[in-house]
Amino acid sequence: MTGPEEQPELVPGMVRATVRASQAKARATKERQAAQAAVATHDPVARVLVDVPLAHLDRTFDYAVPEAMDAGVRPGVRVKVRFAGQDLDGYVVERAATSDHPGTLAPLRRLVSDEPVLSPAIVALADDLAERYAGTRSDVLRLAVPPRHATTEKEPSTPAPPLGSLPPAPPGWGDHPQAAAFLTHLRAGGAPRAVWGAAPGADWPALVAHAAAETYAGARGVLVCVPDGKDVARLDRALTERLGPGHHVALTAGRGPAARYREFLAISRGARRIVVGTRGAAFAPVHDLGLIVLWDDGDDLHAEPRAPYPHVRETLLLRAEREGAAVLVGGFARSVESAYLLRSGWAHELAPARDALRRAVTVTVAGATEWELERDPGARSSRMPRQVHEVIGRALEQGPVLVQTPRLGYVTALACERCRTPARCTACQGPLVLSGPSQPPACRWCGTTDPAWSCGECGHRGLRAPVLGDARTAEELGRAFPGSRVLVSSGERVLAEVDDSRAIVVATPGAEPVAPHGYAAVVLLDTWLLLGRTDLRTDEEALRRWCNAVSLVRPGGQAVVVGDPAHAALQALVRWDPGGFAERESTQRQEAHLPPASRLATIIGEPGAVDDAVTLLAAPEAAEVLGPVDLGDDECRVVIRVPRAQGPALSAALRELQRVRSARKLDAVRIQVDPVSL
Repeated sequence: MTGPEEQPELVPGMVRATVRASQAKARATKERQAAQAAVATHDPVARVLVDVPLAHLDRTFDYAVPEAMDAGVRPGVRVKVRFAGQDLDGYVVERAATSDHPGTLAPLRRLVSDEPVLSPAIVALADDLAERYAGTRSDVLRLAVPPRHATTEKEPSTPAPPLGSLPPAPPGWGDHPQAAAFLTHLRAGGAPRAVWGAAPGADWPALVAHAAAETYAGARGVLVCVPDGKDVARLDRALTERLGPGHHVALTAGRGPAARYREFLAISRGARRIVVGTRGAAFAPVHDLGLIVLWDDGDDLHAEPRAPYPHVRETLLLRAEREGAAVLVGGFARSVESAYLLRSGWAHELAPARDALRRAVTVTVAGATEWELERDPGARSSRMPRQVHEVIGRALEQGPVLVQTPRLGYVTALACERCRTPARCTACQGPLVLSGPSQPPACRWCGTTDPAWSCGECGHRGLRAPVLGDARTAEELGRAFPGSRVLVSSGERVLAEVDDSRAIVVATPGAEPVAPHGYAAVVLLDTWLLLGRTDLRTDEEALRRWCNAVSLVRPGGQAVVVGDPAHAALQALVRWDPGGFAERESTQRQEAHLPPASRLATIIGEPGAVDDAVTLLAAPEAAEVLGPVDLGDDECRVVIRVPRAQGPALSAALRELQRVRSARKLDAVRIQVDPVSL
């Protein structure tokens, strides 16, 4: 190895290079400090919301505006600031003439972009949501503002073309007695609020597009939020047909960063004033917002899985209150929260006439009458009674048939054929399943196959399948109707549309494709599976999924349900009365002190951390502490419940708890206000 004494010229050279680099860095620092020393003369203080996730630092901080940045530093722009010894991102909330800070203000480090991407309305919304869900504004703004794409930001946003003459209103609104007044109020610039129950078979994208066009014709913006990308695509087409291209943008999570930022800038700059999208679109900075539409608010896709876990419904209702916009909460089913809006008088009902509902669809339960039981004594115990086969056979002569089954897979549960004991794996005691018609039984947990299985109770080797999946259902229907195509839509292979040809479409809930002119018939199988879940919203969610499936039938079509005809949810489906069902559910929850009549919050974490959090929480006097409940993996959960009127006080107490725990650097706990499910 070569020693220092053998390279006398190298070391002095390295020293000189290091000295020169240090001198250059010092000169650059002095020049930057000199440039920043000259502070702007007008409103020299910038209040910055720094991107810090710590709850006790969730406030604005004052910085001096250097004269060199004076022209570009405006409310809503991105900046870099020095904070806690490091350069962090932030947003300028406002410019001010003075500061409450007694010392010398640190200058802004850098103006990232002079593009204002955070509007005052979204700043106020972030404040409301952080208070409502006991979170931080920085977490809300991560959901609201997409990451910057510098190249896209340099591109101009093409303005929308002039609005031409609108086509006639779609016929569906004529079935709603109150629709004419609602749409007239929208066009006149009013702010009506309605909960809309759409009729089965209605072309809801066309009806929503018409309401959006009426608002847009009055020079106001529109924001529409739907559960998934399939709904966005349908609304995208409906708006294009009604308004023409170039008047709206569609925001979905599948768009690339450049495309999404380009569409966001078009909205922020006012070039587009109609926005359609999934839950992220709830924060779109629409100019002159006049109408907010939320479709199928009971879908759990509207619940944000990231902190502070806001729900799209609450986000949009807060926006409507703050910005004075009209509201249309629609769906084929009705959530309990929507029913509460009607009960409180905050919104009015927009429902089709009963004659229109009777013309739209006929819903029957297999084996519900004595005559049907005489024809088929096993109608109530059979998975696919004779009536189902008859309806499918007749409907196939007119078009496609939809069959909804709740389970994904082939045979999702096995049991002894003789004694009905569930079949278990001998290695890990997991449940045995069949993945195909020629596959041996295999464990769902560890994957071990057991072709020689025998019952541990009675020794019998025969198996029965109490629960069948969509693949086995498609196989059985293919054998029963050999002249028809059988399509499967589920899991990772979800079909968006099917044609009107003769076909049987087997789909899991939420994966039902759309037929251009509707299905000739709809069949709902294994309803007991959806009703067997242990959850507060089991019946409500089951009815919502059934209504969404039946709504795909063509006008005058038929739906057959296999299940218990005495169950309240099935009775509501047969009568097509989701509003009455939601009202009864709301009454029962009010009696049981459950949401939406009360406000719930959960605290989840390690047992010691949860116990400390409950001790520090200054909850309202009427608060009830339920738990703790062991969740496994060294976690537990406590539920805090208060009357609805004290909900804001509970949220404020939880937010203060977050600040105290953050300042003391205590172990983290996860706090959710009004979680979708417990």
